[in-house]
Amino acid sequence: MLSTFSRVYSAQPFQLQGHIVTIEIDITNGMHSFTIIGLPDKAVEESRDRVSSAIKNSGFVSPKQENFKTVVSLAPAELKKEGSYFDLGIALGYLLSSHSMEFDPEKKIFLGELSLNGQVGKVSGILPLVQHAKKFGFTEIFVPYENRYEAALVQEVIIYPVRTLEQVINHLTKKEFIEPQPTTHIENSERITTTDFFDIKGQEVAKRGLEIAAAGGHNIVMSGPPGTGKTMLARAFTGILPQLSPEESLEITGIHSIAGQLRETLITHAPFRSPHHTASYVSLIGGGTIPKPGEVTLAHRGVLFLDEFPEFETRVLESLRQPLEDRIVTISRAKGSAEFPSQFILVAAMNPCPCGNKGALHKQCICTQSDIARYARKISGPIIDRIDLWIPVEHVDYEKLGNNHYAEHSKDVKERIIVARKIQENRFGTSLRLNAHMNSKDIEKLTITPEARTILNQSAEKLKLSPRAYHRIIKLAQTIADLDKNNTITNEHILEALQYRGNK
Repeated sequence: MLSTFSRVYSAQPFQLQGHIVTIEIDITNGMHSFTIIGLPDKAVEESRDRVSSAIKNSGFVSPKQENFKTVVSLAPAELKKEGSYFDLGIALGYLLSSHSMEFDPEKKIFLGELSLNGQVGKVSGILPLVQHAKKFGFTEIFVPYENRYEAALVQEVIIYPVRTLEQVINHLTKKEFIEPQPTTHIENSERITTTDFFDIKGQEVAKRGLEIAAAGGHNIVMSGPPGTGKTMLARAFTGILPQLSPEESLEITGIHSIAGQLRETLITHAPFRSPHHTASYVSLIGGGTIPKPGEVTLAHRGVLFLDEFPEFETRVLESLRQPLEDRIVTISRAKGSAEFPSQFILVAAMNPCPCGNKGALHKQCICTQSDIARYARKISGPIIDRIDLWIPVEHVDYEKLGNNHYAEHSKDVKERIIVARKIQENRFGTSLRLNAHMNSKDIEKLTITPEARTILNQSAEKLKLSPRAYHRIIKLAQTIADLDKNNTITNEHILEALQYRGNK
């Protein structure tokens, strides 16, 4: 009786990380069957047909042509296996078990989807998979040719880009070697934005608010009538954000790769996510039977822009409480829970009333007081408390629209923000923390003049600020001080921070 066994290795994404999957194949005499066990989903079960055809079209005997019982086990058994990551590994494991070829599978990872003619197709999540494999001591990783640049972002492992199953077989049997992929180097490049601060006429208060938000990582809401430039300001905001560090770039690229949202080899600029106000709870926060990341995670270390802020469903808005406060989002389901990072700057835009004309100079508001009150109640107190800056965006005089008045370019504002963030890096010992992320112990270490403290306490009493809002005023004032290159919070910094509370 024929009885042969082989073991090869592959991997699949699990939440936002990789997970090594061991592929064990056993072939014995008996009635023909080809079984995959180990909690496979539909895509994994269908790999039997893909693998069989790919093997046949690569010049070998297909499993369907053999009168053997073949069992493919994907371990660990309790992990749900999803996608087409294992096709290449299953095919090579079968050829090894059937003695069609000989090679040493140790320290090697095989990733890729097989087409019926044996070509290897791309898969998502390659970067975190390679990082995870490196952590567990694997030294050679075979990836689809289309994923080669992303995989080669990880150093100190050998990346083999493969186009076909036959090419991998020839390499492993030492007939024709595959050239390893050179390391992909992270290159700095200026972000190209369609809107520059210089292009926006007027709105100096809004520009100042966005500068402070970018410098300290603060959440901001812009309120004003339709057509005043709120969306334009939000899109120009990305042009004043500093470039991501290499560590941040790899982290964000991995998240977008697993989510299937990666449009470039490496993300080097802060992501900008702008979901429509009809977006569902799951699409924004994340979820599903097996938890998947949502927009708040795809915006990690970047910007989440919510236009028509009050028009989002109440459940969606309330779900922002945890990511805004803790910078993580926890999703619990019957089959498990997941914790995803969500450290983003919230930039929201809204009208002052349902018709949008409240306070407008040239149009009359047609809303009743009850309409306005109902509209305002859509944003709850806890959400208001988590937003540092409330900025009015009013109509610009017609004379200014046609006037080439002096205005700063985004790059000039960006230079000040880089300096302010460098001050924060020295304060916290890392570039991954900003003033908006300070806790109560960090706030106690800040230097505030007695006069500024008195003004703050009196204002807090008058405005009935919550303890959270009180601390956010201090954080905001510290960012303003950092932009002034001042380590001490003075009266001017507190007063400017207080004015951004608005009437909320």
